[in-house]
Amino acid sequence: MAPPPTEQSRRAVWIGSAVLAALVAIVVAVLIQARSQPVFSAPRVEYAAPSGDQVAGFRPDAWFLPSDELLGFVEIPGGSFLMGSDPARDPLAFDNERWPGASPQAAVQVPTFYIARYEVTVAQFGAFVTETGLRPDERTLRAPANHPVAMITWPEALAYCRWLESALRQSQRTPARLKERLENGWHVALPSEAEWEKAARGADGRIYPWGDQPRRDRANFGRAAPMPVGSFPCAECAFGLLDMSGNVWEWTRSPYQPYPFDPADDRSHLEADALWVMRGGSFADAERNVRAAIRGGADPGARRPFIGFRVAISPM
Repeated sequence: MAPPPTEQSRRAVWIGSAVLAALVAIVVAVLIQARSQPVFSAPRVEYAAPSGDQVAGFRPDAWFLPSDELLGFVEIPGGSFLMGSDPARDPLAFDNERWPGASPQAAVQVPTFYIARYEVTVAQFGAFVTETGLRPDERTLRAPANHPVAMITWPEALAYCRWLESALRQSQRTPARLKERLENGWHVALPSEAEWEKAARGADGRIYPWGDQPRRDRANFGRAAPMPVGSFPCAECAFGLLDMSGNVWEWTRSPYQPYPFDPADDRSHLEADALWVMRGGSFADAERNVRAAIRGGADPGARRPFIGFRVAISPM
């Protein structure tokens, strides 16, 4: 049988209870206050539109898209191309570039589509931020206006595509050829990895966008930082596209999975928790990682100084 409590023990119990009650009250108050606050509040990013001399060759009146006939979009004709890498020809090839079976490469049929000549720039993404009120990472718009935008997640790249499609559909400045495609059900989107690879290497199976040998005068790789889009002219590059190698890795709409490539996989389960294919390598990569067939994968929420994107207009 326990002895009866003394006056001293009763006082200690009372003091302990009072302290516990006070702590509970403090915790409840903190929880109530926390519940009344937003779970996440990103700082507002102030972005000033660049002056004309900062974006020479781009149109301030057309979302800073390039000043050419199709606002920088280049038509890639439909047809087949050789996708993947043959280690016998390209000893730098990775295993994830090989197709299953006897042949490490395969012919893939791609319908006609359009793709941007350049990677999306800081100025172009800034126009999107200004119009929509999106609050990107504060580092996203710090680079010069004519640099490729980086620190972009996959969902943010998709959001830009949806916004640009809406803007092109509604604007009187949209070239008739592009507007016709959009009215016929085409969409502004990230390219599939098959579209991206065909645009990068053409139909002749070249290893780099300009040929079979690495050239530091044709792309920004093995360097310390990104450079303005189109800094490296490339007369030999397929379809006249620029920066398909280096500068920044580019998101695609394709989930990262082993070959064979199946376009049906790109149109389903886009909201699933998956890795998404990036292409082209970055300014920081060596020659092995800027080949036309290189495949990288990243979590959709990845935000890195070497990841950006370019857009396509595709029948999807």
